[in-house]
Amino acid sequence: MNIKQLEQNGVITAQIESEETLISDVQSALDLMATVRYETGADRVALPKAALDERFFVLSSGLAGDILQKFVNYQMKLAIIGDFSGYTSKQQRHLS
Repeated sequence: MNIKQLEQNGVITAQIESEETLISDVQSALDLMATVRYETGADRVALPKAALDERFFVLSSGLAGDILQKFVNYQMKLAIIGDFSGYTSKQQRHLS
């Protein structure tokens, strides 16, 4: 994992570069947030899609909600960068 500091208009963003999965559960998300704050002081993170476990993108797993809630709780903004064209949403049908 490599962390680059990007600064624009006085705002620091930590850009994570990694080919490996960095976030696979809530604890690994907390560990990444702590590392970013300690090494950069940033409260904004740009993370490649590949750094997230695929379960994150299966909303029924609850993993995305749990992880994103931690980012909110610790007042850290997250941008996930990548190609999401392979994901489709399943339309739910409601019976009336």
